[in-house]
Amino acid sequence: MEQTLICIGCPLGCLIRVELEEGKIKTISGNTCKRGEIYARKEIIAPMRIVTTTVRVEGGNMKMIPVKTKGDVPKSKIGEVMDALKGFVVKAPIYIGDVIIQNVAGTGVDVVATKQVQ
Repeated sequence: MEQTLICIGCPLGCLIRVELEEGKIKTISGNTCKRGEIYARKEIIAPMRIVTTTVRVEGGNMKMIPVKTKGDVPKSKIGEVMDALKGFVVKAPIYIGDVIIQNVAGTGVDVVATKQVQ
């Protein structure tokens, strides 16, 4: 079986082909740099994503604030991360980088503010 990916490891956007045999990676081709191979292995074996969304603010000059996971979370946990943030309210003031939720959905990754609210 073969899977094709567009690499996001660098601006080149290489078309990477990953050949699988019995669920294991047999070959990786099409990447022009080492980051492409690393990306393809990670994406096939354990896809990860940064989650971005907004949460409500209480007592601030804005009603919502953008937040994101500080690092990658397993793609399979995105729903749980979003559920943990659904209905979540933070109190102003909030500063960029403030931890909104620690260890969201048991991923070991914190959710942080990406904007300041007074």
